[in-house]
Amino acid sequence: MATDHAADRRVKFYGVHDLGSHWQAERAAAVLEHFDSTAVSRTVADVLELHNAQLFAANGLFPGAYSDEQQATARARVRVARSVVGRFFNALNEGNLAAQVGDVGYEYHSDLLELFARFKVYDRCSTATVLSVLDDAGIRLGEMLAQPDLVRACDAELRARLIAEPTNAEQLLRKYLERDARRAVHLPASLTTADARALLDAFLESDDANPNWVELIATAPLNRYPALGLDAKLKLKAKRKHDRWTEDFFRENTGIRTGCEVAIADEQSEPVEASLDGLVSKFSYSRRWLEDGLDYPTILNNFIHLFEFADRHMLLTLPSFDAQRGGIERLMGVAGRDDYPIGAAFRHKHQAALLQTALYHHFLRSQQIELEAVVDWYFSDYLPRHFGAANLRFVSSSQAASYLEKSRHLFVEMERVIKQFALYVENGELDTELLAIASDQVSYKAIPSLLDGKYVYASDDRDIQQVLYLLFSDQSELAYINEALRADDAATLLIANQVAYGDFEEYQRRRVDYLIEQGVWTDTGSACTSPVRTNSGCCAAFPMRRRPATTTTRLKRGR
Repeated sequence: MATDHAADRRVKFYGVHDLGSHWQAERAAAVLEHFDSTAVSRTVADVLELHNAQLFAANGLFPGAYSDEQQATARARVRVARSVVGRFFNALNEGNLAAQVGDVGYEYHSDLLELFARFKVYDRCSTATVLSVLDDAGIRLGEMLAQPDLVRACDAELRARLIAEPTNAEQLLRKYLERDARRAVHLPASLTTADARALLDAFLESDDANPNWVELIATAPLNRYPALGLDAKLKLKAKRKHDRWTEDFFRENTGIRTGCEVAIADEQSEPVEASLDGLVSKFSYSRRWLEDGLDYPTILNNFIHLFEFADRHMLLTLPSFDAQRGGIERLMGVAGRDDYPIGAAFRHKHQAALLQTALYHHFLRSQQIELEAVVDWYFSDYLPRHFGAANLRFVSSSQAASYLEKSRHLFVEMERVIKQFALYVENGELDTELLAIASDQVSYKAIPSLLDGKYVYASDDRDIQQVLYLLFSDQSELAYINEALRADDAATLLIANQVAYGDFEEYQRRRVDYLIEQGVWTDTGSACTSPVRTNSGCCAAFPMRRRPATTTTRLKRGR
C-alpha cells in the first residue's frame, strides 16, 4: 500500500456528510483495491488506513467515475479488509504490543483507541503496558478520556493523571459545561466530587488558565452538575480572575471600534436613513415623520416598520439566529451548555434595539406621551375593540418611579400578560378571579396560540440539523456555484435564481440529492433559460419557485 508521500496522504473517513469524504474517495478506492490480503507484515498505520478505506465503500462513497461493476467489487472487498484488520488487532498481546504499535498519526488516534476496545486489547494487556504504548503513540489524556473502555480499564491511573495537572480541569468543563464538545469525556469512576473541586480551584489559581474556560466557570449555573464540585466561591474566583484578565488585555490592546449610533434629524425627509461607518451602524430618523405620527397605533407600528423589530410576517427579528453566526464566530471562544448563543449580528441588533427604544422613549416624553401608556392602551382599548378580548390588562408604572422600580414592575407585568393570554386561549375568555388563583410558573416555550401549527421548533434530529445547515448556513457548500450563482446561503440562492442540477459541482451533488430525497428541494426537470446555464433540469426550493418581486415597504399609519 505504500506509495510516495503516503504518510502525507493517508485516508481518513470523517463521515458520510463531511466535505473531505469526496476529495478522498479516489484515494480510498485505490487503497481498498490494491491491498494484499495475504501479506504477513503490516504497520499499524497501514492497517488503520485500510480500516478507514473500507468505511468509504461500506457507506457507498466511490469515485464519480466508478461503474456499477467496480462498486460491487469494492463492496466485496470490505469483508476481506475487515478480516485483515481484525487479525492484526486480535494478535496484539502483552508481549508484542509495544513492538507492533509505534508512533501513530493524530488523525488515527481515535481509530486506534476504538479498535483496541473492539478487539479487547485493554483486557488482554496490563494497564502499564497499554498506557506506555499510548503515550509513545502520542495520544493525549483528553483523547484517552473519550474511550470509555480505556477509562474503565485504567481507572486509577487516569484519575491520578487527571488531578496531577491543573489544566486538566478543562476535561471536566468539557464534560459538564461545554456546548457541542468535539468529543465525549468519560471520567474515571474513582474521581470524587472533592477531587473535581480541588482541580477547578487549582486551575483558577494557575497562570496558564485559559480565559475562555475561566469565563465558562464564572457564568455556569450552580447546583446543576453536583459531580463538578462547582460552588459560589469558585464562581466568584473565576469572575474576578476573568475581569482582571479583560482589564489587563484592553490596557495593552485598543481593539476594534464597533457599535451603533441613533439620532433624530430636523431636516431629513426620509423616515429613516441608515449608514455604516466602519463597523459602527448609524440610524437617523426624521423628526417631522415622528411628530406627524403621534397617535398610538402609529407609535406601535413604528417599532415594526421603522425600527424593524418584526418582519412583514410579524416574526421577531431580534433573536439570535444560528444562520447569522459566521464560521469563525462558531470556532472562537467556548460556548456553555446554558449560554444563549450569540454573534456579531445579534450584538448589533441588541445595541440598535436598546438605543432605538431609548431614543423613542425620550422623544415621546418630549411630546408628553409615555411609552407604557401606549402599551396600556393596546390592552385596554385596542384588543377589546378589534378582537373582543375583554379583561386583558397591562398596568403601567408610576411616572415618579425610578428606572429600577420600573424594570421590576415590567418583569412582573410581562409574566402577568402571558398568564392572561394563556387563560384566554384555554377558555376563550379571561376570568380575572381564575387569574388571581393561578400560580403556574411561566414557560415561554409553552405559551399557547389561537392558531393551529403556529409554533415550529427544530429538533436535534440529525436530518433536521443537516437540512438547516445546508439551507441556511453561510458555511454551506451549496451557497456558491460560481460568481454568477452565489448567495449568503443556499435557500436564497435557489429562491433568487433558476439553478440547474448540472450547475453544481460533483462534490456538491451528493448534498443536492440529499435535499431532494428529503423533499426539501425538487428537480423540476425543466430547462433553464439563462445564458449562463446549459444543463437541463432545474432545482427549486420548495415551495417557492422564484424570487418575490422587489418592493418598498411603506410605513403604515394608524387608523
